[in-house]
Amino acid sequence: MPAFLASFPRFLPLCLAALAIAATAQSPSSRPAPTPAPIPVKVVIVAMFEPGQDTGDAPGELQYWVERDHLDHIYDLPAAYHAARMNDSGELAIVTGQGTAHAAATMMALGLDPRFDLSHAYWIIAGIAGATPERASLGSAIWANWIVDGDLGYEIDARELPPDWSTGFLPLRKKTPYEQPVEPLEGQVFETNHALTQWAFNLTKAVPLDDSPKLAEIRSHFDGAHASHPPEVLLGDEVSSSTFWHGKLMSQWASQWLTYFTQGQGTYTTTAMEDTGSLLSLHYLALAGKADPNRILVLRTVSNYDQQPRGLTAAESLTAQRISKYAAYLPSLEAAYRVAHTVAAEIETNWPKYRDQIPAAQ
Repeated sequence: MPAFLASFPRFLPLCLAALAIAATAQSPSSRPAPTPAPIPVKVVIVAMFEPGQDTGDAPGELQYWVERDHLDHIYDLPAAYHAARMNDSGELAIVTGQGTAHAAATMMALGLDPRFDLSHAYWIIAGIAGATPERASLGSAIWANWIVDGDLGYEIDARELPPDWSTGFLPLRKKTPYEQPVEPLEGQVFETNHALTQWAFNLTKAVPLDDSPKLAEIRSHFDGAHASHPPEVLLGDEVSSSTFWHGKLMSQWASQWLTYFTQGQGTYTTTAMEDTGSLLSLHYLALAGKADPNRILVLRTVSNYDQQPRGLTAAESLTAQRISKYAAYLPSLEAAYRVAHTVAAEIETNWPKYRDQIPAAQ
């Protein structure tokens, strides 16, 4: 008998065991589960801060959405500032964290998450802001077409300004303030889809906003074309800066800065601290086919004025500018939800219409 046949009985148990292991490895129960299909998202609500829990305590920009729209599904985002929350209607909400860096990182983490299909999603940035009393009143809601970064630039101390300079903050690569030609860097100027913004404004311009004798009394201490107006839904533009600036002179700077970078097409109305970070991430996500840049809306509601009232210095006024202490803090949170929700609900309710056709003003 050949030697290999003589030794075969000794190896037979090993061979049978190997065959059994191979069969088990190929059994349906041991194969990797198929990757779930991405969750289709209709609307993404972008909030910037939540001071406590998502529900049940003093509210920030997220809480009303969670409680009223039943955003009960929680998706951890380890690479982002905050977990995402979603309901069964296709509405997802995220908190970016304060400042452009937090916002950019969080939006990129969400946009690249394979669990979500954001290819047809509408993005609604909905947060509170300061505003110039020349253009908006406390508690108002402002839809923006132009968002300009207020951080990128050169700066020298105001005490060392040349006598013919109005500001010590210069555009990068320029030698004097507001030097021509205008040459914004990537990520410095954003323009939303005007037709979509106008549609959102038309849809919400009659939404009632909360007013009170207390707000009216506070407004009476400010000068400006809109200072004494009751809350209203408006169109206006925004300077976004991680630096929280305050005062009449800084408000004048913001107005000139926005006018310069939009070449007169925009009108400064509100402040922000995150939106250019969010928008830059959405720009890159769009280049990667992960988002549609024509489906972005920016709404800011007025919690405070960007300057001091009559009788106070800018420094004295600044001491009162803390999130929970803003003059119209709760009314502005309510306005952000009420106005943005009107748009979100319209899109969700009529999703077969808006999935492939972006609405525009008629």
